[in-house]
Amino acid sequence: MIKRVIKTFVGTSLIEFPGRIASIVFIGGCNLRCPFCHNPELVLPELITQQPSIPEDEVIEDLKKRKGFIEGVSFTGGEPLLYPGLPDLLKRIKEELGLSIKLDVNGTLPDRLKAVLPYVDFIAMDIKTAPEKYYLATGNGTTFEQIEESIKIIKGTDDYEFRTTMVPNIVDIDDVKEICKRIKRVKKYVLQRYRNGKTLSPEFSNVYPYQKGYLKEVARSIAECAEIVEIRE
Repeated sequence: MIKRVIKTFVGTSLIEFPGRIASIVFIGGCNLRCPFCHNPELVLPELITQQPSIPEDEVIEDLKKRKGFIEGVSFTGGEPLLYPGLPDLLKRIKEELGLSIKLDVNGTLPDRLKAVLPYVDFIAMDIKTAPEKYYLATGNGTTFEQIEESIKIIKGTDDYEFRTTMVPNIVDIDDVKEICKRIKRVKKYVLQRYRNGKTLSPEFSNVYPYQKGYLKEVARSIAECAEIVEIRE
C-alpha cells in the first residue's frame, strides 16, 4: 500500500490560488484513476515510489522563508485528503504562519473534508461529468452520492469554486447541463479547457480539445448555474 506523502513543493505561483500569490504542495496518492489526468506521477503507485518525499518540517521552513511575499498555500495532488497528516499540517500553517489555505479535492471523501474545514479558506472541487458517466471519468466505482455530499458541504463555505475539465468523449454540453441541475446555483463554476499531452491513459494523450467557441456555447447555456461562469485555459 502506498503511503500518502508530500511529493513536490513549488515556491511561488501567481495563478494557483485565486487572488493570492501562493506556494503549492503536491500530495502523492489518489483514489481515482481518471484516464485524462495530467499528474500520473502523483496517482500511479509505481511512479509515486520513484520520487523522494518531502518532510513536513521542510515544507514549513520553505514557507517561512517566503512569508511576507506569499499570501497562501495551495494543496493539490493526487487527492490531498488521503494524506493522514493533512489536518495537523494545515493547523500548523495557520498557527505558525497565518497563511490562507486553498484545497483541491475530488469530492469522494466528504467526511475528511469536514475535518479540515476549520483551516481552509478556499476549496476547489472537480466535478468530472454527469452522474451516469462518472465511471468513465474516474476509472472506478465512485458513487455520485459522495460527490453530492461534498457539494453540499462546500456550498456552505465562504469561498469556493466547482470546475469541470472539458474532456471530449467524457463530458459535453448536455453533461454540464445535468451537473448544473444537480448542484443548483453556486458562486463560481469553471469550465477548464482540456490539454492533451501527458495523461494517465495513453489513449487520451492525443485527444484534441474542444474549440474555444464550443466552450463559450457551454458557458452561455449554464449562465444561470453560477454567479460566475468562467472558461479557463
